Amino acid sequence: MKLRAVDPSPVPFEPDRILVGDCAALMQGLPAGIADLVFADPPYNLQLGGELLRPNHTRVDGVEEDWDRFSDFETYDRFTRDWLAGARHVLKDDGALWVIGSYHNIFRVGAILQDLGFWILNDIVWRKINPMPNFRGRRFTNAHETLIWAAKSRDAKYHFAYEAMKSLNDDLQMRSDWLFPLCTGSERLKDDNGEKAHPTQKPEALLYRILMAATEPGDLVLDPFFGTGTTGAVAKRLGRRWLGIEREHAYAGLAARRIAAVQEAPEKDVLYAPSKRQAPRVPFGWLVERGLLHPGTLLQDLRRRHSARVRADGTLISENALGAHAGSIHQVGAAVQGLPACNGWTFWHFEEGSELAPIDLLRQRLITEMRQGVQN
Repeated sequence: MKLRAVDPSPVPFEPDRILVGDCAALMQGLPAGIADLVFADPPYNLQLGGELLRPNHTRVDGVEEDWDRFSDFETYDRFTRDWLAGARHVLKDDGALWVIGSYHNIFRVGAILQDLGFWILNDIVWRKINPMPNFRGRRFTNAHETLIWAAKSRDAKYHFAYEAMKSLNDDLQMRSDWLFPLCTGSERLKDDNGEKAHPTQKPEALLYRILMAATEPGDLVLDPFFGTGTTGAVAKRLGRRWLGIEREHAYAGLAARRIAAVQEAPEKDVLYAPSKRQAPRVPFGWLVERGLLHPGTLLQDLRRRHSARVRADGTLISENALGAHAGSIHQVGAAVQGLPACNGWTFWHFEEGSELAPIDLLRQRLITEMRQGVQN
C-alpha cells in the first residue's frame, strides 16, 4: 500500500492509493472525470462547547479534533464549496456524489452542492440502532445522520442498482430510511492505547450498501475524507477501484494497514448485479420460434381465472365475458382484466409439470443461453 504526500498540482493518478494532503487542492490537481462516485464524510463542524458528562460524571468521548473546528459558518461554507468544486472536477459526467452529515452541517452542504450544479436524487436517513443518549435531557436523542445522493447534473445517466437493492431487502423496494448500528466491536479501529482511533468511523455495512447501489465492479470510488479507510476496505472487497485523500498522516497509516489486510474481491461473476434494463431484449415471439412454447399452448393467470392461447406469430387470442381479444401478451393480459396496462411476462403462466410457472421464467432461460453464447 502506497502513501503519497504530493504537491497538489498536478497530481499523479494511480488507483488504489492514499494521497496525503488537502483534498480540495489535490482533487483539482487530479485529471478531470476519473471518478464514477465520490463518497464524502466531511467534518461536521459540531460546534461543541465544553465537556459533556454522563450522569455518573464520566466524560463523553466526542469529536474534539482540530479538523472539526471552524471559526464561523462563513469559513465552513468556503471550505465546503472548495471541496465540492474539487469533487465536481474529478467526477465523470454521469458520476454521482454521496455525502453524509448531521444537522450541524448537512443543510449547508446541500445548499452549496445545489449552487454548484449537482442534482439531488435522494436524501437517506441512517437511523442508528445504538445512538449515544442525550445526557443533558434538553433535546431529543440524536439518533440519525443524513446522506445526500446527488448526480453531477440533472441530465446525468447515473447508475442505480435497483434490483440489487431490492434483493438485499428480501425482494422489497429499498426505502430511504436505513437501519444500521454505529461502528463498534472488532470493526472499530483502536490506537496503541486501546482507544478508538477515529471519532467518526462509519460502519462498513453502510458503505457496502452505497457502493452496491451506485457503482459496478471496476468503477473508481474517490473518498476525499478517507479517515481510517472504510471506503477503501469495502471497495476492495467488492471489486471496485478506490482513491483516498487524507490530511492526517496518522489516519492514512491506519487506513493503509487496514486495507492491506482486506481479502481481494472474488471473481467478477459473483460481484456483478445485472439490471433488468441491461438484459438483452427478448420478444415473446422468440419463445415460440425457439420451441419453448408451441402454437396452441394454453396460458393462464396464477389463479386460473383467465386464459389465452398462443398463436404462431407470437400473439395471444382469448375470449371471456369482456369479449374476444387478440394481441400481444401485454395487450391481452390487460384486456381480460379490464385494465389499461399489464405486464404480460408476470401475468401469464404456463404448465410446468403440475405447477404453473410465469412465462418470464422461459425468457430468463433464453437470456442466460444468449449470454453464455456471447461468452463462448
